[in-house]
This record gives sequence, C-alpha cells and structure tokens, in this order.
Amino acid sequence: MTETPLHWLTISELAQRIRHGALSPVELTEHLLSRLEALDGALHAFKLVARERAMAQAQAAELALKAGQDVSPLHGIPYAAKDLFDVKGLPTTAGSSLLENNIAAADATVIRRLTQAGMVLLGKTHTVQFAYGGVGINHHHGTPHNPWHAVPHAPGGSSSGSGVAVAAGMVPMALGSDTGGSVRIPSSLCGTVGLKTTVGQISRAGVFPLSWTLDSVGPLTRSVEDAALVYQCLWGSDPQDPSTQGTPPQDVLTHLKDGVRGLRLA
Repeated sequence: MTETPLHWLTISELAQRIRHGALSPVELTEHLLSRLEALDGALHAFKLVARERAMAQAQAAELALKAGQDVSPLHGIPYAAKDLFDVKGLPTTAGSSLLENNIAAADATVIRRLTQAGMVLLGKTHTVQFAYGGVGINHHHGTPHNPWHAVPHAPGGSSSGSGVAVAAGMVPMALGSDTGGSVRIPSSLCGTVGLKTTVGQISRAGVFPLSWTLDSVGPLTRSVEDAALVYQCLWGSDPQDPSTQGTPPQDVLTHLKDGVRGLRLA
C-alpha cells in the first residue's frame, strides 16, 4: 500500500506525525509551499504568498516544540486566509483593485488566535469582489479554477480561493467567511468540509464586512474533526466584536466521535 502524500493528510493526521517526530513544521511548510508554487499558476487560488513569513513561523513552531512548548493541536500546521482577513503588514483587498494599498495595521482577531495556537500562514486566497457573489468569479483579480475539472469550472464563492486551496492540497485548512453561503458554496463545489458558524460564536473583528448582522467566520478543511479543531481555537468572546459578548463556553471535541444516532435534523 502506498503512503498518503503529506498534502492529502488531515490536520489531525499531520499533528500526530509532528508530535511523534516523524514530521517537522518546517518540512511540512516547505512541502506545501512547493506544491502551491507548482499548482497555483493554473489554479489561481492565492492572491498573495507570504513565503518568508511562513518559513519564520514554521521555524518558530519547530523550536517551540523542541523546547517542550506544545501550545495546541494546531501547532505547526500551515493554513491560508481569505483576502478579507487583516494580517498585519499585508494588504487586505477584499477582491478589489480599489484596495490594493489597504495595508492592515493589525491582525484580525482570528488570525491572532491561530498564530497563538502555533499555526503557519502561507498566504491569502482570492475572493469575489467585496465577498458579494456565490459563483466565485472575480474580474479584478481573476477567478480561481475548480481543481476537479481540466477545463475551467466555477469554484463557488465568495471564499473561492480558500475552497480551491484546500481541495487541491495546498493547505489542510483555509479561513473563509459566510454571509449567504460563502463558505458552504465553495466547499460544496470543491469537495471539502465547510463550517458555517453561528453569528456571535467567532469574532469578525478585522474582517472586511459585508453584513454585520449576517457575516460569520468559518474554516474550510478536509475533515469534520479538522473543522472542529479550528472552531475550538477560534471560538470565544472578543471585546472588538459586540456580537460575541456573553457567548457561553463550548466544547465541540469531547463528544465529536459519538455519532449521530438518535439526533434529529430540523
């Protein structure tokens, strides 16, 4: 039996290898960056690749693990973020050429939480202009190519680049946002898991808004367990987003594998 390539493993599988010493964050980051650079010319998932930043974060994650500092199940795992999320020092264009010089002064809350969890940001993925559209087309920056088709097919939007990046094995997780389907549509069309979270569970501070009453942040991943791991990291109150105030504590991991027997979907 042939071994599954690194780029098709889930976060939980990669984390297990990292903790057993069979894989390092630097090795994993280099592998995914090489895959990204080989494929993205055709697939066009990424608006920006932050290679130097990614390698620095991977090296820091590796040194911390060697020193016995294992900060979370996500430690040393690379990811990407939709180009609505502020990353300090990088442009947040929201899919529009009008915002090419919109350099973020600080990280979005969710980016900061993933950094604290030891994750490695490879870059920012394309989105529909101002996140307004479900097909995934962008006439300003170009439309990502659904990786399951040899000829151009719609990736779904507005988190189009995030769906393509995960489906093509460039990252095991990419952040998206969902107002009217923008996580659910690309995850459906590209064949990934997409978690549309309830408004008020995850902070939207530092995320370019479409509708403050409907916007939500959610991950696109390769498994439900991976989505739960990311959700558990991102969930929680944030003074910068009033909708998160008073959010009760949650644990989505303890009973994750108990099954759905006896549950009803309404």
